[in-house]
Amino acid sequence: MTLTYISIGTIFTPFNKKEGMPIQPVGAIGNRGRIEIKPEFAEGLANLDGFSYIILIYDFHKSEGFDLKIKPFLSEKEFGVFSTRAPKRPNSIGLSVVKLLSINDNIIEVENIDILNKTLLLDIKPYVPEFDIHNAEKIGWMENKLTNISNTKSDNRFK
Repeated sequence: MTLTYISIGTIFTPFNKKEGMPIQPVGAIGNRGRIEIKPEFAEGLANLDGFSYIILIYDFHKSEGFDLKIKPFLSEKEFGVFSTRAPKRPNSIGLSVVKLLSINDNIIEVENIDILNKTLLLDIKPYVPEFDIHNAEKIGWMENKLTNISNTKSDNRFK
């Protein structure tokens, strides 16, 4: 089965190359970005400004192909791609939770962004802690890997 998605806008960030950018929003504190929603979708932004954070769903547009076993940014050991947040996936879909700063017409200003410049946006959802936060009893292979996550940057392993 083939699925088709349309872009609802474009995400603009300070990151013009994959290498050296944050691998998660927690490592992108203070990095600002702008999202330009296509005019035909701007009406859908009504009431979004009532949320502190939003979930961006986007296309990893610079990612080609995939491997089912990969070495993620936080390890030199191989893991199944579905147990990672690596960008090279069977469906190149990314997800980031960012701080919403403002909305003016079809322009959204955000902070804590970890996304490559000129990325196509597929969807936006409001972040609601009561829906989205879960007390995790286990976090798999990442359990001892998160101490330096804020300073971990992308390298060229997913070209």
